Amino acid sequence: MSKKENVDIGTALEAVITSVGELGWYQRLLFVGILPFGFAWAFSYFGQMFITATPQEHWCRVPELQSLTIELRRFLSTPRTGDYNIDSCKTFDVNWTHVLESLRPPDPNTPLLKCQHGWEFLFEDIPYSTIVNEREWVCDKANLVPWSQSISFLGSITGGILCGVLADKYGRMPVLVLSNCLGVIGNIATLFTTDFWDFAICRFIAGMCVDSCFILMFILVLEYVGTRYRTMVSNLSIAFFFGGGCIILPWLALWISDWKYFMIATSSPMLLAFFAPFVVPESARWLVSKGKIDRAVKVLKRFEKINGNKIPQNVMDQFIEVAHTTKEEEKGIGLIFQTPALGKMVIFLIITFVAVAVMFDSIIRLSENLGLDFFLTFTVTSATEIPSIFVLLLLLDRLGRRWLVFVPMMAAGILCFITAFVPRGITSVALAVAARFFNNMSYVSVIQWTPELLPTVVRASGASFVHISAFAAVLVTPFIVYSDRVWEGLSLIIVAVIGLSGASLALALPETKGRRMPQTVEEWEDLAHKQHAKKSIASVECIDTS
Repeated sequence: MSKKENVDIGTALEAVITSVGELGWYQRLLFVGILPFGFAWAFSYFGQMFITATPQEHWCRVPELQSLTIELRRFLSTPRTGDYNIDSCKTFDVNWTHVLESLRPPDPNTPLLKCQHGWEFLFEDIPYSTIVNEREWVCDKANLVPWSQSISFLGSITGGILCGVLADKYGRMPVLVLSNCLGVIGNIATLFTTDFWDFAICRFIAGMCVDSCFILMFILVLEYVGTRYRTMVSNLSIAFFFGGGCIILPWLALWISDWKYFMIATSSPMLLAFFAPFVVPESARWLVSKGKIDRAVKVLKRFEKINGNKIPQNVMDQFIEVAHTTKEEEKGIGLIFQTPALGKMVIFLIITFVAVAVMFDSIIRLSENLGLDFFLTFTVTSATEIPSIFVLLLLLDRLGRRWLVFVPMMAAGILCFITAFVPRGITSVALAVAARFFNNMSYVSVIQWTPELLPTVVRASGASFVHISAFAAVLVTPFIVYSDRVWEGLSLIIVAVIGLSGASLALALPETKGRRMPQTVEEWEDLAHKQHAKKSIASVECIDTS
């Protein structure tokens, strides 16, 4: 104990984890426990795409033609805008009795008028009823779809702020339950909506769970895993659980073929959060930062019991003694910007995360616009998650976080730019899949990098702040995708520019490869001045003062 003045709480806790097992049975069980939360994240993030999917074939309903077959009704009532395209928002201004007598479409030069009696839909590309066709959010109301998605992301921002602050004040586990509870409430309430605004409010509530429903469990498990296993656990949990949820999602929608039952099914993983406090331990790092040393020791004793490894008494004594001297003040997110260098680092991290997240979200939402089957395209692009993360698993601890955010994002940006100028179909899908492959690598790298860069006292609120800043930018991605209605390919050019310009800032962030997560601001400052980070931060300070 004579050297305790040279031992910080992070070092003491790492010694305990090393003694009890860096990846013992308890850590493995916690890893498996991430599964429902990974599924919940995938379902809550992308589920709305499947309840607001728009059948591409729709046309004006003409009551006089309802006795005819659907093919004949479409043939007679839809104006042609080209060899293969029809005008979904207008029909002919004619006497339909005369059309019924001849069963021939009106002359192409016949005056047109907007749909007067609603629309009919052909359920081929989207083979089930969705919010869009039930409430006829097409033509003049088509912008309600991206608006509803953006409102859901606005809920994610609000929920991220709320959950981050509460998690640093009351602990990770209570807020994990709260966030998943919000997801269930929002999804189930959606079933009873009748108009746009009540639907939007429910999607706002459901959106409050996005990210927090997973990231709190993700951070908690990473804190209990030894440094050398952190990359493996981080990558595999996202690949198998989030990536697996994305792959299952379109086929779940097709199998259920009812948007209301789909909402219920995608809410079910969130219900398991109510049982989490009984089996998942609270963060020992958070407990120590709040001075709850006895509870932290009790948690670590549980690892000792389940892993079957005895913690040496001198190691536990050192942990307890150091812990009693490291209680942090409750400054929350404000602590980040009270420390200038930390604040600058977080701003650069946010910009990097924004670029990665906007590209990630836009590519997956473009699945409807790439010229092939929506469900198959979504599945194939989502399936890139697993192989890309296995590649990342081999490289992340060799090349580090910075290069595996920067290089794949540059590749993804170039591929998006090329995709904008090729015909829609197999070629565009293949290029989009390749872009998603590289973007996945950057996304997972920056997700793991974020909690590694932040001190424990602001880890939950800081990580939430970074994530919600990305969500704030993702608010515009539905409209980026919608911009294809102006010019096919415009969305991909916008995404490419954002990705290429934003990802380069990753080179200015500290490298965390092989280093334990900082417990205090002082430990973060030590991390920030290691390797190439000192030069990067100094450059930022020079720019700011010039």
